[in-house]
Amino acid sequence: MTTEPTAQSQDTDGLRYMGGFGNSFESECLPGALPIGRNNPRTVPFGLYTEQLSGTAFTAPRAENKRTWLYRIQPSVAGLGTARTAAATGNPSFPSHFGGAAPDQCRAAVDPIRWKPMPTTPPSPKGKDFVRGMHLQCHAGDPATKNGVAIYMYDFWQSMSHGSNNTHLMNSDGDFLIVPQQGVLEIVTEMGRMIVAPTEIAVVPRGIVFQVNLWADPGDADTDATTTLPARGYMLEVYNASGFQLPERGLIGSNGLANDRDFLYPTAACIVDQESYRQSSTIWTKCGSKLFEKSTDHSPFNVVAWHGNYLPYKYNLKRFCAVGSVSFDHLDPSIYTVLTCPTDHTGTAMCDFVIFPPRILASDSNTLRPPWFHRNTMSEYMGLIEGEYDAKVGFQPGGASLHNCMVPHGPDSITYQKAVADPCAAPVKFEGGLAFMFETCLELSVSPVALGDETWREMNYAACWDGLEDRFTGWDQLNQLHKKK
Repeated sequence: MTTEPTAQSQDTDGLRYMGGFGNSFESECLPGALPIGRNNPRTVPFGLYTEQLSGTAFTAPRAENKRTWLYRIQPSVAGLGTARTAAATGNPSFPSHFGGAAPDQCRAAVDPIRWKPMPTTPPSPKGKDFVRGMHLQCHAGDPATKNGVAIYMYDFWQSMSHGSNNTHLMNSDGDFLIVPQQGVLEIVTEMGRMIVAPTEIAVVPRGIVFQVNLWADPGDADTDATTTLPARGYMLEVYNASGFQLPERGLIGSNGLANDRDFLYPTAACIVDQESYRQSSTIWTKCGSKLFEKSTDHSPFNVVAWHGNYLPYKYNLKRFCAVGSVSFDHLDPSIYTVLTCPTDHTGTAMCDFVIFPPRILASDSNTLRPPWFHRNTMSEYMGLIEGEYDAKVGFQPGGASLHNCMVPHGPDSITYQKAVADPCAAPVKFEGGLAFMFETCLELSVSPVALGDETWREMNYAACWDGLEDRFTGWDQLNQLHKKK
């Protein structure tokens, strides 16, 4: 049983969470396990060990400092084998690089690109879990310098906890932002469990050991055996040490966009059976984009109590409070920013996570309601969680698009012509879908498979603008003005 900390709420998935973005929380599985009045006592209750997990430098300003104190059955160094590369393990099912491709294999992309939903194959006898089912799409920067991003799509059929595999993942390179599109995930971490469904997101910060499983209600049959569709979705990785933050609201004021209280943090959930705890486990470590395997003689989910502010969390995108123009013009997509990872240059993000939710389009009769045509110094990667995107025909749920730095893009010809013909006589509520965007100041390179796989990439995507013909009516006037000069 988890004790009842303050600011605790129960989500619709039945688990207990604590609400408030960036807050410092405390939680314990066993009453009395959490030391009171000090962080590192000589004698920890119940014979536990103290371990601190630091997400920032010790000397980071107090407002930016992130750390969590863990009180665990054994420290992380105990019973841990020597790391081996994926190649050294002799396991052909694990790629040498996370996502199946080395970042230096990625190539520049100067054309607009769109992908269909990722082709999936039925599960093999050994199955395909979250790590095996990860596919690198785009990359920029360098994890060694803690500067850059990577974008992935995933599909998998099997839980990491399935059978004797019992695998776990720890990322030394950066923070993961997971966006499910199909299938409900159980994300088990050192600090507790989260259930994350499509239209929700989860963030797992650098260094936290976690496991991603297919989830079903406790009374259901084995999900791995009964599922007919793979779990599928998107993932953003940011290498920057600052991690994700809530964007400033500026002139919007003190309310709107994503509210702090709606970000939910797990409560402590230690493994409770000693026999299960003593079973060997595998921890895959992502470092320098490569995968390394370590074996332990016990479960890493042995944290009985913790307190701090360096934690995994989830957020329901349906709780986003959208703002927009109520007079004229189509405002910048930055008004839909949920989370941002800033750079040292104020106002320029390493990456923004932006959504396009159901909303009222309330503009005057002379405003084009879809986004305008534009070229952007920021690179824009878009995905569609459900429904349709109101500026593109044929953009499928589970698909994606990339309009890299300064690559021209905008509504396709069908959408544009329909919008021009729309008299905009009254406000319209768009309820047709939920799309999102990863927007980064970096130029993204694309993996070879994402560029060349014709079953995945829409090779004729640019044809959607073919109908934008020359309709200019001022040629005669221009000619006359030229003659007068």
